Amino acid sequence: MKIFIDTAELDEISEAISWGIIDGATTNPSLIKKAVDRRAGKVTMDEYIREIVKIVPGPVSLEVLGGTFDEMVTQGRLLYEKFSPYGEVAIKIPVNPSIRKDDGLEFDGLRAIRQLSDEGIPVNVTLIMTPEQALLAAKAGAAYASPFAGRIDDYIRAGMGMKRGVDFQKGDYFDHALLRKALERKMDETIDRLDSIPEVYVNSDLKKLVAVGQDNGVFSGVDLVAKILRIYRNYGFKTEVIAASLRNARQVREVAELGVHIATLPFEVIKQMVKHYKTTEGMKNFTADIVPQYRSLFEQK
Repeated sequence: MKIFIDTAELDEISEAISWGIIDGATTNPSLIKKAVDRRAGKVTMDEYIREIVKIVPGPVSLEVLGGTFDEMVTQGRLLYEKFSPYGEVAIKIPVNPSIRKDDGLEFDGLRAIRQLSDEGIPVNVTLIMTPEQALLAAKAGAAYASPFAGRIDDYIRAGMGMKRGVDFQKGDYFDHALLRKALERKMDETIDRLDSIPEVYVNSDLKKLVAVGQDNGVFSGVDLVAKILRIYRNYGFKTEVIAASLRNARQVREVAELGVHIATLPFEVIKQMVKHYKTTEGMKNFTADIVPQYRSLFEQK
């Protein structure tokens, strides 16, 4: 699995690259602006993005701002032409740029993906929340598809009436397996009170229980990634899946177990991955056990 760092902070990017485990980077306009603003006029936006592209050993995803086909294609070309001479660049295009029901832009993202891809510009399709959207992105020629796993977890928890910051924190692991067991028990209790299969099938309480803890058959962000991978493997799509919006190390492990191509991770999540209490304890024990004679081997000239 490739690891992309999800940040626009040069210090974080440089440090993570020094660890020898970074294969690319993803950014967004807000993160880049904050990073440039922190430098108080010492660097321009162009210079800053150029530096990111130069130091990252792999593709850097840069996002368009427009929501129409013409805007996204024009901006995608501009970003690619401006920054690809300094390294690898992929252009982030939303799978569906529509904001209002009647704005007629639902398919402009797919059109832009196809146009830029046909021109040889790698496209990272962003804001993917369903396997269906991922299927369309691959059909349109996307180089990368980015399902937002953490946001789906938040959406499902919100659907159960849970509030972020109250019932769970942003980095908390979503234990969907525990949730499903609890739901199955509740469903069994309801079914036991019914006499026939038709009664079970049409029972409103059961329908409500079935709908809890899922988004149209997707049970978690990791499940979303799994379903997309299965579809891509079924049909031999070359599009690489970038598991995005990952919030904790366990989520990273689970998408790695699925065989996801890439995970894009915040700096702090990468740091979580290397830590374990017993590793620290072991290092303390190893250090305490070093005998003077062994240490002297490293002091000889």
